[in-house]
Amino acid sequence: MRILLDTHVLLWWLGASSRLSKRHAGLIESDTTEVLVSAATAWEIGIKKAIGKLTSPDDLPGALEASLIEPLEVTVEHGWAVGYLPNHHGDPFDRLLVAQAQIEGLTIATVDPVFSLYDVPTI
Repeated sequence: MRILLDTHVLLWWLGASSRLSKRHAGLIESDTTEVLVSAATAWEIGIKKAIGKLTSPDDLPGALEASLIEPLEVTVEHGWAVGYLPNHHGDPFDRLLVAQAQIEGLTIATVDPVFSLYDVPTI
């Protein structure tokens, strides 16, 4: 299985939060799961950390590498696909994750119910 972590799932994983579900933790830990994080997620974390809206590791790229989480670049195709999505969600970061998941054949690991409104698998 190939999963794309939503921002909160990533931060809960990196922070060893009790809010992370056992199912998500099990998938992230599994040797048979390819775990990815979008460059858009790093962008969102950087923006929100800078204005004090959330905390994250000081070295996010290093934390991802240490956790064996693979980066997923944002391509022109990903960005373009966002324009064709139904407007279920106003969050541009989440909309980009949906487009990436659709194009790359990924399942989004999230607790946000809005993702289920899109034609994308979630867990």
